[in-house]
Amino acid sequence: MTGRLSGLLGRGLALLVRGYQLVVSPWMGPTCRYYPSCSAYAITSLTRHGAVRGVGLATWRLLRCNPWSRGGVDHVPQPGEPMPWSRSGARARTLGVAAGGARANDAPEDL
Repeated sequence: MTGRLSGLLGRGLALLVRGYQLVVSPWMGPTCRYYPSCSAYAITSLTRHGAVRGVGLATWRLLRCNPWSRGGVDHVPQPGEPMPWSRSGARARTLGVAAGGARANDAPEDL
C-alpha cells in the first residue's frame, strides 16, 4: 500500500475511532489501564503511521490492555523507532515518564 493511500486510510480509520470516543465510550466510563487511553493511542498510531502499521500498533495495545496488565504510560513510537513487539525492553519504555523521560510531543494528536 502506498504511503499516501495508507495515510488517507489511516485518517479515515481514526475518524471511526473518534466516533467511538464520542458515542460509545461515554457510556462505558474510563476503564483503560494505560495512558493515553487505548482509543487515543489508536488515533495517534493511525494518523502517525498510516493504516497498516497503525492498525498493528492499536491491535498490539488492545491485546496488552487486560485485567492482568499492570498498565502504565505507553506512548506511540515515533516514525523510525522500533515497534514495541520487536524489542526486548518494551516494558521499560512504558515507564519512561515516571523516571522523567517524557518527550515534548508525547500528547495524543488531534484530528
